[in-house]
Amino acid sequence: MTGGEVAGILVAVFWAILVSFLAVVLVRLAQTLKATTKLVADVTEQAVPLLSDASATVRSAQTQLDRVDAIASDVQEVTSNASALSTTVASTFGGPLVKVAAFGYGVRKALGRGREGRGRDEAPRASAPRTVVVGRTVPSARRRKQKG
Repeated sequence: MTGGEVAGILVAVFWAILVSFLAVVLVRLAQTLKATTKLVADVTEQAVPLLSDASATVRSAQTQLDRVDAIASDVQEVTSNASALSTTVASTFGGPLVKVAAFGYGVRKALGRGREGRGRDEAPRASAPRTVVVGRTVPSARRRKQKG
């Protein structure tokens, strides 16, 4: 055998090993592609019902949001009406009621001062000087007795 023949045999063996290795890789790649295809088919089978359920849920939520929006607009209208009514009542009755309350307070004060002066010969206590003894106020008549 010559050197060229040995080199030819080595190249042929190398190519055979390379082709075998590539054949194994291609077989495994084919198995991976089959498994991927099956997985995609299973996901598609499960995703279609899930998407239809999600679509129905979104439609239901949109219906509920429309109802809530209608209720919120009605509440806003009622609130503005109540505010307007409150303003009207306050402006219509507020001034006169304050005047009536002030008049009633004045009458009570006037009647209260008249009752204090009845049945006494002396002037009202507010004008008489007072003395404080141990945290109490003593009228001027009693003060003279305590000193002597």
